[in-house]
Amino acid sequence: MSHSRPTHVVVLGGGILGASTTAQLARQGVEVTLVTAGALADGASGRSIAWLNSSGDRSAAYHYLRLVALDRYRTWREQHPRSRDYLRFDGALKWAAEGESFRRTFEFERANGYDSVWVDRADVARIAPDVDASAVAEEGAIFNAGEGWVSLPDLIADLIAEATAAGAKVVEHAGEATVDVQGGVAVGVVLGDGTRLPADAVVLATGPSVPAQLARLGVTVPDATPAAFVVFTKPVDVEHRTVLNTPRVAVRPTPDGRLVLDADWAEQSVQIADDGTITVPEASVQGLLDEASKVIAGNPRLEADRIGAGLKPIPGDGDPVAGPVPSIEGLYALFTHSGATLGLALGELAAEEIATGTPSPVLEAFRLERFDAEGVADAVPTGAWAPVAEQ
Repeated sequence: MSHSRPTHVVVLGGGILGASTTAQLARQGVEVTLVTAGALADGASGRSIAWLNSSGDRSAAYHYLRLVALDRYRTWREQHPRSRDYLRFDGALKWAAEGESFRRTFEFERANGYDSVWVDRADVARIAPDVDASAVAEEGAIFNAGEGWVSLPDLIADLIAEATAAGAKVVEHAGEATVDVQGGVAVGVVLGDGTRLPADAVVLATGPSVPAQLARLGVTVPDATPAAFVVFTKPVDVEHRTVLNTPRVAVRPTPDGRLVLDADWAEQSVQIADDGTITVPEASVQGLLDEASKVIAGNPRLEADRIGAGLKPIPGDGDPVAGPVPSIEGLYALFTHSGATLGLALGELAAEEIATGTPSPVLEAFRLERFDAEGVADAVPTGAWAPVAEQ
């Protein structure tokens, strides 16, 4: 990025990263316009399990970034009392599949100072009374009291309200907007109808579309983005507070008494047509409902209300991408799987880098330049965003 303070920044993307960056730029007095293809939060942010964590085995740099991110959520919750309806830290429980073990995950988390407690099956009812203890692995489970969840559409609405109050502009339903690059410099964006919005810096934060948009500009980013889906249930009669990450289903509450469900096995059942249309098998939806019922105390009957299906952004090596695009002056990219956890912190750090031109040491490990190393471009997801299970 140029070291001169930008006079106008355009942010492409109406998800959590775009909204957070916009709000932070506006807070710093930068003229900023957010542009999104459809409505705010209608992409990956609107169908996220939104588990807030630094769980499992990951690099020291990534773990630190996620701890910073969790800190920002707690600050937001204290400064925005309304957020207590959509941002909760009631803890999370996870256990391994049959034949595997989470003991190494527990040891790793403890060794890195993470708030991790081993819970025997007999103690589950005391630690997490909303969980059916009989469903927990015989070896026990890990309880992370400092973890939680967020409803990203609600958070995005509050961020945009703050941003517009500070003078930011928002352009929704802009169609597929592209970065306008002239002579190796990002000079603005071109909306779907051909309208040009000039700017002296552009932030690309369009979730799973980032790699393709960069590819059109001659920039390669390894991409492991899959099709995925979550199930939003109808309101349930029992109160469920604990985020669950089990071998067959992940579960988190919503502000209006529903549950959000997903699982890797269900994701792998998604069918993608040649035209990109995503079809979710009914059997997978019912399977998630059945598996969720098994792990919730009282085994309530769960019904699907709606399905959120689409692409889930994941960089090729599993780690976030955050920083200036080296070959294009004035262009900044944000691309990460953990958008929910990182949302507030990445927006803050990116906005500060853009507004001041001063690189953040916290983001040093996540630059695009890391893919220049031989063999990195062929990297496959390492699974670092998930707990480590022993065979």
